[in-house]
Amino acid sequence: MLIDIHTHVFHPKVAEKVVHQLEDHYRIAPIGSGLIHDLLNRLKRAAITHAAVHTAATKADQVIPANKWALSIQSEYPGLIPFGTLHPDFKSWENELLTLERAGIRGIKLHPDFQGFHLDDARLEPIFEHIGERFILMIHIGDRLPPDKNPSSPQKLSTLLKKFPKLKVIAAHLGGYLHWQYVVEHLAGKDLYLDTSSSLWAIPDDLLFDIFQNHPREKILFGSDYPLFEPLEEIQLLQKRLQLSSRERDALLTNAGPLLGLS
Repeated sequence: MLIDIHTHVFHPKVAEKVVHQLEDHYRIAPIGSGLIHDLLNRLKRAAITHAAVHTAATKADQVIPANKWALSIQSEYPGLIPFGTLHPDFKSWENELLTLERAGIRGIKLHPDFQGFHLDDARLEPIFEHIGERFILMIHIGDRLPPDKNPSSPQKLSTLLKKFPKLKVIAAHLGGYLHWQYVVEHLAGKDLYLDTSSSLWAIPDDLLFDIFQNHPREKILFGSDYPLFEPLEEIQLLQKRLQLSSRERDALLTNAGPLLGLS
């Protein structure tokens, strides 16, 4: 059972538009269409049996449609594990969390940069308190701005974890896209998970090795960030850059199993 903890699929009506937006923001040409059948075909080529899929509501009025989309994926595609989404401007977040919980949704995706808030926004505090251990939080960390101006950063996440120690957090992009120099100091060794998504193509060798040496290996999860990257190629790059044995590679690809409740 191999798991990709970080993928995205979009409703056919908006998939092409969203993929173009991703390309414009990250300046990376996506390899995929963002459609479910394309993801499933690529997962099969990589021998991946399960994948978490994420979406993030950029406005409050997108929360319910985005979560309905997640629920439809869960009912139709047993190998896909959709995460829900919230937005601090969405007033009925308690009811929405209850709806997701009753439906068996395991996690919530937050992308402060795209959703237009900062990770240390006071409006999020009652939401984090309410979430506690009920859901896994997949949080986009890092980006092009410096830490003091970036909506998300390893520093902001470290402060958040001190304030809300019950949270089960996956810090995307090895703890901070383009902020890897801060990850060892602020996040490595702490009680959270890091995923490998959108990192292996850009992170310098010394920072990659430092993170893997200073964070528990069982809390590092494989993520491809499809449709930006090809799952099979990301697995191969992970093994090559870290000189992993086949056993070590497969261990990383199964680390998410207990977290997701998969046997």
